[in-house]
Amino acid sequence: MTTVLTNLLDLNPVQLREYCASLDEKPFRARQLQRWIHQSGVGDFEQMTDLAKSLRGKLSHCARVAAPAVIADHVSADGTRKWLLDVGEGNAIETVFIPEDDRGTLCVSTQAGCTVNCLFCSTGKQGFSRNLTTGEIIGQLWMAEFALRAMRAGEDAPARQISNVVLMGMGEPLLNFDASVGALMLMLDDNAYGLSRRRVTVSTSGVVPMIDRLAKTCPVALAVSLHAPNDALRDRLVPLNRKHPLASLMAACRRYLDAAPRDFVTFEYCMLDGVNDADSHAKELVDLVRYGPSPVSCKFNLIPFNAFGMPGLRRSPPERIQAFAGILMDAGIVTTVRKTRGDDIDAACGMLAGEVQDRTHIRRRLMQMPRC
Repeated sequence: MTTVLTNLLDLNPVQLREYCASLDEKPFRARQLQRWIHQSGVGDFEQMTDLAKSLRGKLSHCARVAAPAVIADHVSADGTRKWLLDVGEGNAIETVFIPEDDRGTLCVSTQAGCTVNCLFCSTGKQGFSRNLTTGEIIGQLWMAEFALRAMRAGEDAPARQISNVVLMGMGEPLLNFDASVGALMLMLDDNAYGLSRRRVTVSTSGVVPMIDRLAKTCPVALAVSLHAPNDALRDRLVPLNRKHPLASLMAACRRYLDAAPRDFVTFEYCMLDGVNDADSHAKELVDLVRYGPSPVSCKFNLIPFNAFGMPGLRRSPPERIQAFAGILMDAGIVTTVRKTRGDDIDAACGMLAGEVQDRTHIRRRLMQMPRC
C-alpha cells in the first residue's frame, strides 16, 4: 500500500506544531522546519542540517515539500513575470510578479477558476473547478520567491525579492476562506515570510460575512472590487452584488477598519467606456463613500479595462479616466490610476485565465447566450 506523504506546505504554523507533536517532536522543531522551507527554500530534508538525524529520517518517510509544478514562465517587456502552474486534473493557475523600484508584488491565485463571474474579468469566463489548498496558495509564493532569488544570484539585490503579496489572482479568496487564511498565516509568520499585515492584501468582490470573519481571524489590508456606484449597475457587473448589495458591503467595510492594519479600504474600479465612467458615476461614488449610511475611509484605484474578447466592452479613454479621477480627488479622496503592466503576456488585471476544467459549465452557457 502506498503511503500518502503530508505536504508540509499545506500546514499553517499551528498545524505544523501539531504535526511535529504527532511525531513526538518539540515545538521548536516546527520553527526550524518553517525557516528551512519558507526562508531558505529547502525542500530536501537531508539538507536541513540542524534537524536531528532521527527527525530527518521520520520526515523522509511521511512528509514532502511540493509546490505546484511550473508549466510555463513568461516575462513581459516591462519586467512583469507570469507563471502557469499545474494544480492537477487538467487545471492550471496563473501567478504574476510585478517588479517596481520600491517593491516587488506577487499576485496569487486562490481558486482554479472563479464562481463570481464579473462581467469584465477573463478568469470568470473560464468557469470554476475547485478551491486551491493552502499548499497550492503558499506554494506560489514559495516557488516565485526562490525562482527570483536564483535569477538574481550574485547581483546586488535585496535578500527578499517579494515584499508585497495580493490575493488578487484567479478566484475569490473569501470563498476559499480556510485555505486562504492558512496561507496568510504563513506569509505573516516571522519564522516563514515575515511580511507586514500592511503589505499583504486580500482582494474581494464583496463576500460580506467573510469580510467580518477575516477581521476577527487574520486582518490584513483589504481591497474591494467595487466597479459601480449603485446596485442596479453593480448587479450587472458583479453578480455577487445581488446577494450582498452595496449597503451591506459598505457597512462591512466600515466594520473591517476597526481591525485593519491600514486606516482605509482600497476600492478597485475597472473603467469601462460608456458603462461606469460618467461624471455622474463619480459623483455617486463620492456620495456612497462619504455621505451614505456607512461612510468609509478609502482610496480608489482606477483600473483601465484590459480587453480579452468580451463583446461590447471597451477601455475608457485616458482623458475620461483622468476626468473621473479628478472628481474623486476634488472631493478629497485619494485616487490612483493603475499602470497597465504585462499586457503582452496577458498578465494584466482581469486577464488571468489559466486552464480550468469547468464544473459550472459557464463557457457552454456563455456560448448559448444571445449577443447584444
